[in-house]
Amino acid sequence: MHFEILVEDLSGKKVLEILVPKIIGDKHTFDVKSYKGVGRIPAKMSSNVDASKRILLSNLPRLLAGYGKSWQGYPAAVIVVCDLDNKCLKSFRSELVELLNDCNPRPETRFCIAIEEGEAWFLGDIAAIKQAYPKAKESVLKAYVSDSICGTWETLADAVYKGGSQSLSSQGWQMVGAEKSAWAESITPHMNLDNNTSPSFNYFLGKLRELA
Repeated sequence: MHFEILVEDLSGKKVLEILVPKIIGDKHTFDVKSYKGVGRIPAKMSSNVDASKRILLSNLPRLLAGYGKSWQGYPAAVIVVCDLDNKCLKSFRSELVELLNDCNPRPETRFCIAIEEGEAWFLGDIAAIKQAYPKAKESVLKAYVSDSICGTWETLADAVYKGGSQSLSSQGWQMVGAEKSAWAESITPHMNLDNNTSPSFNYFLGKLRELA
């Protein structure tokens, strides 16, 4: 099977390019496509969207419809990976499923939502964080509740970044993005697939294994 994985940013792409081969093995193929933000699902599915801006949810109706038409009879699946942020999980998932149901034909698709943000998957594996950052603050890591809505990237920054999230955010979003990419490259190789406390990570893991 071929896995077409859509993710909202570059740091997510780096994480998945390391993790996915470990999950699906070498009998399958995959491609991770990163976007420049998550955006929102268009109010009207037929709305004209500027594809060149590469915003994930804005382009998703067009993408899913295209995969559905071009993949008929081809063993492939779309995996959409994005952050929940401050949205309601139930209503967000319902919107995504409704979007998929509007496709005719529908591509095989799974929606995997990191709660609250992708850094929750790192925080579900404290041992991996400590291998990458031996001086990480134990008190911050232990206080985190898996998949809680608490400012997830800020929690990780408070644990591993000098000066914490306040210092990092004061340097601007470009620096935050660069640091997120550094976390992806440093922590992901140490992650234990079968020992992660993040429910949203385990959902993602289960869906890929199920399809593989």
